[in-house]
Amino acid sequence: MNETLLTIARKLHNSSRYRKAKLAIRDLLTNPQNDYKKYFDLTIVFLIVTSVMILIYEVKHPVPLWIEYYDLYFVSLVFAAEYLLRLWVLNDVSEMILDEYRDSRFLDKPFRAKKPLKKAFKQKLRYMITPSAIIDLLAIFPAYRPVRVLRIFVLFRVLKLLRYTKSINQFIEVLKNKQFELYTLLFLLAFMVMTAGIAIYVLEERINPNIESLFDAIYWALITISTVGFGDIAPVTDEGRTISIIIIVFGIAMISFATSVIVSAFSEKLNEVKESRIIEKINKSESFLIICGYGQMTKMFLRQGHSKKKDYIILEKDSERVEAARRMGYDVVHDDASRTEVLQRFNTKYAKITLLCLTNSDVENIYITLTAKSISKKIEVIVRANAQNMVKKFEYAGADHILLPHDVVNNMIHIAITQPTMYKALHAVLTGKDAAQIYEIHMHRYSDLAGKTLSDIDFKAFKLLFLGIHRNGEFLFNPASDTTIEHNDVLLVIGRGISLEHFEEIHRGVA
Repeated sequence: MNETLLTIARKLHNSSRYRKAKLAIRDLLTNPQNDYKKYFDLTIVFLIVTSVMILIYEVKHPVPLWIEYYDLYFVSLVFAAEYLLRLWVLNDVSEMILDEYRDSRFLDKPFRAKKPLKKAFKQKLRYMITPSAIIDLLAIFPAYRPVRVLRIFVLFRVLKLLRYTKSINQFIEVLKNKQFELYTLLFLLAFMVMTAGIAIYVLEERINPNIESLFDAIYWALITISTVGFGDIAPVTDEGRTISIIIIVFGIAMISFATSVIVSAFSEKLNEVKESRIIEKINKSESFLIICGYGQMTKMFLRQGHSKKKDYIILEKDSERVEAARRMGYDVVHDDASRTEVLQRFNTKYAKITLLCLTNSDVENIYITLTAKSISKKIEVIVRANAQNMVKKFEYAGADHILLPHDVVNNMIHIAITQPTMYKALHAVLTGKDAAQIYEIHMHRYSDLAGKTLSDIDFKAFKLLFLGIHRNGEFLFNPASDTTIEHNDVLLVIGRGISLEHFEEIHRGVA
């Protein structure tokens, strides 16, 4: 038996098709970032809604045979398959068996498959007794038509919406965050209901014809304290009315307290929900910019119109700056960019991410750079340095580009004083006041140009003025026309935006 299970485990481990299928199903069922997760969830929601509608319709109307088959076979089969697939992808029994075999070989002891099987079974059993798994199981039962009462289990399919409706999950999460306050309130409610119920029962059981048992008294206390007041039971003595006044006042106070607790919880959660949606939205982009810090440089950068492109997000840990950014209408998340779990929320695996570190602290910028590069080497990090002696440290941290704003400002001031005409020309080009600007053309985006010479590109035809090439950290100003273009080169040109768009249209179309 042990050898048979070991052979099966090895075959499954060596089967790439099996591993890919299991990984794909696990990702579909559990990963919110999966491209097909949304469609799967919408399908399940549709099946739930139609199943409940059939239950309501068949109360007074005969159901056509095809609808009965749809509900009996198709819907129930899908729910059963989903339940079994969740059990299947919960753990990998074959890997657990192989791990136990390796441990046995290492310790030179007999291999027993019982231990990993027992461990896997316990894990699946723990999952099966969770509320969500129980709901999934009960949602299958209506398929058994001979027992008519099982049709009521269709209502458990409604509870499956808890898994697939994000708003409901967020509401439950809010209540969980305030569970101490709510449990305290529930305890006080139970105490007051029981105390008032016992008191009214003792005082009016022999006088009030509507109170025949302790349950009637507790029922009266509950509807009174909740301010519902059906009027079917009312106290007839002065003592009973006094108790009514007390619990009515207490009930109003409790409702106010519960409302304030829930409202405060939702107000705390609201910004978190908004931030999560901002991150989900930007993760769908093929490339985007993460700006760390909302300071003066970030404000200047966004004023240039980058915020209109909708492919950026700001990370700021200072709450006052976060509020200031929100008032300006920018997409901002209140979090610390130096924390690994914060940057891991972004689609670092598939999207092209540029990280712009513009905080006032060099130490913080270094931490952010290290964190980003530890997550993915593909993240392009552009970092601000406040002093020249920090450049080497940022290079060691892995920064791709280092900005020295103080040096740039000093040079521009010097040029403005000594060569005012050139300064005006540079300022006009950099700010685009005269329509012409300096643009970067990254050659890795144009595979048709790699390996050609500069003379093969007719910049004049596109109304572009060629300045030079940035290659391997150096800038080659106006190189010879026979210079060969390499894949990672960046060409610098001056021209209008429409000229660059025409260039991209022509050469990207060829690529």
